[in-house]
Amino acid sequence: QVQLVESGGGLVQPGGSLRLSCACSGFTFSTYTMSWLRQAPGKQRQLVAYISKSGHTNYEDSATGRFTISRDNAKNTVYLQMNSLKPEDTAVYYCRGIMGPNVYWGQGTQVTVSS
Repeated sequence: QVQLVESGGGLVQPGGSLRLSCACSGFTFSTYTMSWLRQAPGKQRQLVAYISKSGHTNYEDSATGRFTISRDNAKNTVYLQMNSLKPEDTAVYYCRGIMGPNVYWGQGTQVTVSS
């Protein structure tokens, strides 16, 4: 049974930090490209960052320099460290794993940036 379980979301003040985690099971995590996406109310889901199986990373423009994606293949977990958070980062954040035709999603975790 494939599971992707996100955690670490919550309410944070502007300028603050959060670290999201996505614990995965039921598939060969190390062979998958892992991504974080987010969806704000009334907007389309957008890619925030991804990390390939070899560790190559890429970021959406607004995340560059503030967010860091990483993975721990021994723990089957992907992380998103988010610093200097802004109100516009408020969204539900989703973890996704892709390898070929296989695409797996987590259930999402809410991040709210507000004073």
